[in-house]
Amino acid sequence: MISFCIKTDNKNCINYLLTSLSSINLENIVFVHKVFSKYNNIIIHYLGSDTSLFYNELSSVICNCILENYESIIIHNLLLMNYFYFDESDLIKIKNNCSLMLQKSTKNSLVQNSVKKHEPSNYLSDTDFSSRVSLLWCDILHYITLNKSMILDGFISFRIADYIKLLDSAIDYSVNEFIINREYSEFIDLLKIYINSRPPEIDLVHLIYINGESILLDQYKNIISVTHANLDTHYLSDISFSSNDYALNSFLSLLPSKIIIHLIGQEDDFIQTLKLIFCNRITICTDCNICKTYKLITNSKTK
Repeated sequence: MISFCIKTDNKNCINYLLTSLSSINLENIVFVHKVFSKYNNIIIHYLGSDTSLFYNELSSVICNCILENYESIIIHNLLLMNYFYFDESDLIKIKNNCSLMLQKSTKNSLVQNSVKKHEPSNYLSDTDFSSRVSLLWCDILHYITLNKSMILDGFISFRIADYIKLLDSAIDYSVNEFIINREYSEFIDLLKIYINSRPPEIDLVHLIYINGESILLDQYKNIISVTHANLDTHYLSDISFSSNDYALNSFLSLLPSKIIIHLIGQEDDFIQTLKLIFCNRITICTDCNICKTYKLITNSKTK
């Protein structure tokens, strides 16, 4: 017989463990819940012969319990320790984004009954955040095979360094994303202020957008040159330019009253950015004569 005791005073964990153990996919297992001294003790007895399967199943139960009841708290504490200079509302946004990213990374990931031998965390790529589950599972498996009891809070504080390290990397990634998105929003707001502070220079510009490349036509359907010569360096001097940046700069120079975007393909980040900057000046078109003409041209080039 194998026996193992989990000690905790976290009521959510107690309920989670009892529920999970009652539905564990293993015969010849019994468990009891007793209060000794200052801890609630969940004592599990395994009467069968497949000890490897028992330890795997118990590791999965404890792993999922920690993910469910402690991961959010750990993320919060790491944020307070390393990014205390952000205000509370920003910390909440970063925490929520980080948690959502981690949930997505493990959406289709299950804790496996067999995991390869535990290795140092530097074998993982920085963005392989779903691997944190396997890291945690391995640490739990290693611990319960060598010990008869676990103080859950103590185990989390001192025995899962690789898991914590990967969570820390996920937080750093989320902070960087938050800063980039905030700077992007500020950039958009500045451009909106700029275009709303000046009168339009032209009534209409057509943008034909094909495979990430821009062609500009004026209201008479003449091609507008999109070149470096049009660059308004006073406003955009610190930006490195792609072909779409030159197109954006042309819009900022011409300040059209209306922009018709002829989409020959899928809408992407550049088109979404234009919609954010120019708002109700933008109209999306996919089936006018201009669209049909450029679709035919594009199709003929691909044949």
